[in-house]
Amino acid sequence: MSDQINRVVLAYSGGLDTSVILKWLQQTYNCEVVTFTADLGQGEELEPARRKAEMAGVKPEHIFIDDLKEEFVRDFVFPMMRANALYEGLYLLGTSIARPLIAKRQIEIAKMVGADAVSHGATGKGNDQVRFELGYYALAPDIKVIAPWREWDLTSRTRLIEFAEQHQIPVSKDKRGEAPFSTDANLLHTSSEGKVLEDPWDEVPDYVYSRTVNPEDAPDAPETITIDFERGDGVALNGEAMSPATLLAALNELGRKHGIGRLDLVENRFVGMKSRGMYETPGGTIYHLAHRGIEQITLDRGAAHLKDELAPRYAELIYNGFWFAPEREMLQAAIDHSQEKVTGTVRLKLYKGNVIVTGRKSPHTLYSEKVVTFEDDQGAYDQRDAAGFIKLQALRLRLLGRRDGR
Repeated sequence: MSDQINRVVLAYSGGLDTSVILKWLQQTYNCEVVTFTADLGQGEELEPARRKAEMAGVKPEHIFIDDLKEEFVRDFVFPMMRANALYEGLYLLGTSIARPLIAKRQIEIAKMVGADAVSHGATGKGNDQVRFELGYYALAPDIKVIAPWREWDLTSRTRLIEFAEQHQIPVSKDKRGEAPFSTDANLLHTSSEGKVLEDPWDEVPDYVYSRTVNPEDAPDAPETITIDFERGDGVALNGEAMSPATLLAALNELGRKHGIGRLDLVENRFVGMKSRGMYETPGGTIYHLAHRGIEQITLDRGAAHLKDELAPRYAELIYNGFWFAPEREMLQAAIDHSQEKVTGTVRLKLYKGNVIVTGRKSPHTLYSEKVVTFEDDQGAYDQRDAAGFIKLQALRLRLLGRRDGR
């Protein structure tokens, strides 16, 4: 085993699991470990990860801590939001959409340092192992993948802590008991799963929520905001131009304040089981509804309805880890084409967990007051035309009715 792997790039958070994995890789494969820590806006201090990696014997030049927030929102979140992607009709895919970026950067580093393997800390029960590894193989078909949770015998938190203590790996106090739930966070969302959340009948305890105030405790006065879009992407908040990550961060603060974006979901994992998760996507929820708002007046009916048919398929591809698959890229090309005229401003009211679109305007609007008015339309629409339209639509129904003796 040891002669097969010389250098491995590990997706490393500096937490208990990946710290144990780092030492385990060094021991089991007798290899050099390169650590990669992605700043995706998870809100944690990342420099401790550098110190922990150095303590574990990783060379300073082999410790990568990369700020990927702008790339994450610009090249992954926004393209997904153009599609209005919701997995199983509700989930805004916050964890799923981060994995292809982590995999992409991990492979870039592997090529840079001449590594022959990559490793991750995802368990053998979840979706993330699939997402990471499909990304790795798409970008480096011959890469060796090491998934310790599928190989080792450290099958409980107690065993992990014992291993950590044997090898002088620091264990924070909050890790010594059983974790009440596991979390994943980035600029788009925070997800929580397991332990206190496993019974789908039990209400999510309030202490699980970290990104939003309880809607019941949110301000009693609504707040009105505007978001400007250009070609399907948000570019400004309340008239102030912002970069993608800056805009999402600002929307997150508004969503936090007003208790927006909580989702309690029992979903179907790609590996086959159902799981219950609690998701908080404050800014993403506001952004998603604003994007739909601007599309209402700028997209033709045929394009809009086709997009709504494609969105569940697109969402499923991302959830299952197929970001780099040709069918996702084909769908993206169609979706991006639909966004060419999706430019304008949406006004929204934020109030106690709710996002309410209250206005939309666009230089490319397809909405015609002259045609739709209840008042005299000055001949813009001849209502008599509807008679023939209805007759033709009804023809097959009438033929069926006559045949069946109705």
